[in-house]
Amino acid sequence: MKFRHYLETITGVDVYPMISLFIFLIFFTALAVWAIKANKQYIKDVKNLPLD
Repeated sequence: MKFRHYLETITGVDVYPMISLFIFLIFFTALAVWAIKANKQYIKDVKNLPLD
């Protein structure tokens, strides 16, 4: 038996890829907004931490 056969027996399995796509998009959109709005001095301090 193939793995695909197991997925075909689950009711409503077609919803899971859409949910994971929305979670992916929300996470990276929020991360991008945070990176744009973050304090630039904080970004500079954190960027230089490995060198200190």
